Amino acid sequence: MPTYDARSTALILIDLQQGIATDNKAPLTGATVVERAKNLAARFRDAGAPVVLVHVALDRHNGPSGAADKPSLPAQGTPPGFEDFVEGFRQPDDLVVLKHHWGAFTGTDLDLLLRRRGIRTVVIGGIATNMGVESTARSAWELSYDVVIAEDVCSSMSAEWHRFSTEEILPMIARVVPAEAIGFDRG
Repeated sequence: MPTYDARSTALILIDLQQGIATDNKAPLTGATVVERAKNLAARFRDAGAPVVLVHVALDRHNGPSGAADKPSLPAQGTPPGFEDFVEGFRQPDDLVVLKHHWGAFTGTDLDLLLRRRGIRTVVIGGIATNMGVESTARSAWELSYDVVIAEDVCSSMSAEWHRFSTEEILPMIARVVPAEAIGFDRG
């Protein structure tokens, strides 16, 4: 089991919010991902490692302006309550980042929050594997973080999208492991 230093490792959880985690997902339901994320976050908190909760919200003024064949974000913005975290998930000491794109680093202060705390390793989970999780992992890797994906704390809109991301893309930039394999050094 890989072990990490709680002083230099953070958990980043992507889009476990009302407008995303409650919809149908695959291969795991949103409720399953949330439950597993709660368990992993509790282990990080118990070890004294930071937990970063990332959520997304858009209005018609801050959404992506580029044209796309199949836009994934609504041009008019997200509905009220969309960005609220799933009930009972956020804890008082959690760090919170509001993003406006798929990735958690673009246009946010996430990198600054992590570097000021001496973080060198990020463990990432959430929804959707091939969108917010993968985009955040790519940016983290480009910023020279050691990236770990908690594979069973992720899901997507289809099992195939999740599989392709966790088996073909993410292993090129991260270690992809089950959450139970993530532990902390005792030192």
